[in-house]
Amino acid sequence: MTDKIFCNNQAMIAGEVISDFVFSHEVFGEGFYVVEVLVKRLSDASDVIPYMVSDRLIDVSKSIVGKKIEAKGQFRSYNKHENGHNKLILSLFVREVRILDDDEVIGKPNHIYLDGYVCKEPVYRMTPLGREIADVLLAVNRAYGKSDYIPCICWGRNARFAGKLQVGEHVAVYGRIQSREYQKKVGEDTFVSKVAYEVSVSKMECLE
Repeated sequence: MTDKIFCNNQAMIAGEVISDFVFSHEVFGEGFYVVEVLVKRLSDASDVIPYMVSDRLIDVSKSIVGKKIEAKGQFRSYNKHENGHNKLILSLFVREVRILDDDEVIGKPNHIYLDGYVCKEPVYRMTPLGREIADVLLAVNRAYGKSDYIPCICWGRNARFAGKLQVGEHVAVYGRIQSREYQKKVGEDTFVSKVAYEVSVSKMECLE
């Protein structure tokens, strides 16, 4: 059963480390740290993806800023209570990690597979330029009765398909993890920059 749970959320992310390790939390004496990784897209754009990594997998006392790193794991979420509100925090929970050689070529630096259930009515819309887009929130089961809630964004034909999905439908998603900056209004004339993480879907199919 545990192996099946591990298989329904598989991600591999490789890129350049751009931050030092920052302590997150501790579980039974095992420390977990967040480190940010710059991941290049096929275009000139790039994403900054947070890794959640154990101090038992890598020496977190040493800076590896500027190094290339590859990690395999699961894209996980948890709710953080902040200023009276719950905030969905997403990161790559690392299971395997290695530092790459400087001349090592990264073939496919960002890919993810999810097997989960639609847990909120999809939102289908058109951009001002006439492009189809749909937002889907996927619940992906984890061990011990827990679930991760992963925002997914679909375009074109995938958006049209996703827009017709019903809550509770079982789907598979293939794509990449992306970061997106946006402005959040916090006062009448005040905005703050925020970063959202989501899965950009390249393929989606119903499993049942």
